[in-house]
Amino acid sequence: MKKTIIYTAFWLATAGISFTSCEDVFGGFLDKQPSNELTEEEVFSQWTTTREFHFDTYNFLRHGACRINNSWMDAATDLAETSYASGGTRTSFNIGNYYATGAAAELTGTWEHFYRGIRKCNMLLKRIDDVPKATDDSDEAHTTYVKQYKAEAHFLRAYFYWEMFLRYGPIPLVLDVLDPDGDLLSNYTTRPTVKEYVVDFILEELKDCEEGLMDKATSAESGNPGRISQPMARALYSRIMLYMASDRFKSESGITWQQAADAAQSFITDYGTLYGLYTADTDSKTCYTNAILKNAHDEKNNETIFWRNDVVAGWAAIYNDTPVGEGGNGGLCPSQNLVDMYDMANGQSPFSNYDETGAPVYNGTETPAINSASGYKSNDPYSNRDPRLSASILYNGVNWGNGVINVLKGQRDNPQGNANATPTGYYVRKYIPEVILNNNHTGSNYRNWIIIRYAEIVLNYAEALNEAGGSRADVLNIIQPLRDRAGMTAKLIERSDLQTLAERRNFIRKERTIELAFEDHRAWDVRRWNVAEKALARPIYGMDITKENGKFVYTRKVAQTRVFTEKMYLYPIPEGEVWKTNIENNPGWTN
Repeated sequence: MKKTIIYTAFWLATAGISFTSCEDVFGGFLDKQPSNELTEEEVFSQWTTTREFHFDTYNFLRHGACRINNSWMDAATDLAETSYASGGTRTSFNIGNYYATGAAAELTGTWEHFYRGIRKCNMLLKRIDDVPKATDDSDEAHTTYVKQYKAEAHFLRAYFYWEMFLRYGPIPLVLDVLDPDGDLLSNYTTRPTVKEYVVDFILEELKDCEEGLMDKATSAESGNPGRISQPMARALYSRIMLYMASDRFKSESGITWQQAADAAQSFITDYGTLYGLYTADTDSKTCYTNAILKNAHDEKNNETIFWRNDVVAGWAAIYNDTPVGEGGNGGLCPSQNLVDMYDMANGQSPFSNYDETGAPVYNGTETPAINSASGYKSNDPYSNRDPRLSASILYNGVNWGNGVINVLKGQRDNPQGNANATPTGYYVRKYIPEVILNNNHTGSNYRNWIIIRYAEIVLNYAEALNEAGGSRADVLNIIQPLRDRAGMTAKLIERSDLQTLAERRNFIRKERTIELAFEDHRAWDVRRWNVAEKALARPIYGMDITKENGKFVYTRKVAQTRVFTEKMYLYPIPEGEVWKTNIENNPGWTN
């Protein structure tokens, strides 16, 4: 890590602390912090400033919407394309330019961002035992708070290192508070193995910190929503165990599929009564929509486990991803590839074959082979589909905001001369609160970023159990509640396909993709499955719609070509870090 980064991090973390940012994460539930500047000694001289310093670390949890220069990570996958061409994924990931300034916050800024957060965790862990208790706290309360803060710091450090691992692989594990005037990473250039980094460090951190974290009931009290709790540690442990058992990592990690299944099962056993799939609304589409939009505190969404708790959002927060006909900037435009993954409402798959990426088999064409028994009609492609399709994607003819989506050329949402009009024929609906569009876009709503929800735990368990050799009935019955919640009550166990482990594998990957679409999973899933070169180098398909003799005509098209090669499984370590420390870069990226 170059000296300027650590120096900047040091002053942000100590001498130049601005505590107002803490409120952004906790959505106003925590007291607003003072904006004075403090030295390190001043921070840890009293409990109130230590508390503020610790809560500020939560700001290093990132929001996924528009994170990459107003584009989303899923626009760097086969699920979507960004409509506007200025920066973001279109000028970086999609053309294979992993040094692009247009996506710097993701491709190069991640390194600095999380090492700064890690330094704050290390500093808290080093200093908190010597901080005097608050005058109005009992000795017992102070001991509890110290235990919780230390456990939260261990969790956050583990999570930050995990996010770094996804992008850079195993990197130096810095557990000390580095001196900004010293040699920085000169003693941290040896890169650990996957086992040392993930299994021996991250997973152990999560196991060790769980007992010291607050329980779910305490985390729901006023002032606490969004803080790390015991179930969050177990849920993240489940995710990481699944990754470590996956094709890309299993030989190095030594983690088996059965161990990954056991990890998911342990969450369900110990915390399953506190969480579940959100089913509080009367219709399936609304249930799925509100599983994302309703928050875990005052709106009682029991599906959300781990999230970034933000303030109420308005028009400015969704402008970049709202259809141009509504006055927005187009933004995240789902692909036909994703649309093709949604099943029919009767529970059948619209196409005959799906590959190991979860997508239909295209065989070099733009139209997969249709499963005639499903009822899918190429001249009416959106009828009788999985309700999660209309809850996630805006397509032609859907009522939305102050009008009806119309992507015919020259019409409301595809006007001539508007460079931001959808290139795929679709706009995103998921994560976009429609209520904000009310009263000339003056509405507001929570738009907290979900990091883990209960549906993922279900999918983790199904995938791991299937790979571990679980029975067909057990595996499909685990997934069934997700389909039931979506209104697709036909029993998976009665389908004539999904007989072999491989068929179920492809189905589970498809189901995971559509259930968790636009939640920042796809880029990492296809990497851990070792299928990224197939999934992320394929064309992005779209749909042109015209009207002839009063009927809509649907024509598939290639909306964008993509580049993805083996070296892109990992990001290059930022050039400045390589030059400064001579740390070994990732395979395929020259020093």
